[in-house]
Amino acid sequence: MNRIEQRFSELRQAGRTGLIPFVTAGDPAPAHVVALMHALVTAGADVIELGIPFSDPMADGPVIQHASERAIAKGVGLGQVLAWVGEFRQRDARTPVVLMGYLNPIEIHGYERFASEAAAVGVDGVLLVDCPLEESAVLAPLKDAGLKQILLAAPTTARERMERLCGSAEGFLYYVSFAGITGAGHLSTRDIAARVADIRTRARAPVAVGFGVRDARSAKDIAGFADAVVIGSALVERLAGAETAEDAASRAQAFLHPIRTALDAR
Repeated sequence: MNRIEQRFSELRQAGRTGLIPFVTAGDPAPAHVVALMHALVTAGADVIELGIPFSDPMADGPVIQHASERAIAKGVGLGQVLAWVGEFRQRDARTPVVLMGYLNPIEIHGYERFASEAAAVGVDGVLLVDCPLEESAVLAPLKDAGLKQILLAAPTTARERMERLCGSAEGFLYYVSFAGITGAGHLSTRDIAARVADIRTRARAPVAVGFGVRDARSAKDIAGFADAVVIGSALVERLAGAETAEDAASRAQAFLHPIRTALDAR
């Protein structure tokens, strides 16, 4: 089993909802990344979603956009991100790591080179916002290397296409809770619960819900019908300005602890 599949199998057997925090690699500081990843695990993360800084993150709201800008200004690139995952793996061989980003940095790096290096350092999957299922043939080298392509579905996804996504999903299917950008504040679980429940009956992979999840209450509401909860902008916002690795780790743990507690209580 891939680490992602193994983790969701463990969650299912334990009757627990997964917690998937997102952080931008290199923000608040490049020197903090590995310590921050370990802090996320200590705080209860089941999967880490690590953002590759990009100059035009079209699906992301201002919080993550600014985090990308800060990381890029500090010279963070894809090579460093892969190196950080490798360093993280020296102490943690179990927690799945998914790289989230856009095609451009990987295309520049080279698909085969990226696939080989990512697999070697311990990346488990990739979520590429601008590479839909219909264009995923370009990612063949990644799949050949054992990396899972995490697919996106949304409330606007037509039923025919949703069937294709459910049949092709691997690792987990990321359901975008509303049509918009990350970090928006109008999440309504009543609008998505029935659809997610229906998707779960047809998808080959577990379903994680993200966009608009900001705190323990919204995470707990989603835990009632999803296999995992993704939380990004609110966490990235909390981390902004942390001056030391210890400060960043402390902020992450303080933010995630009540969310992990709420998910487990559910």
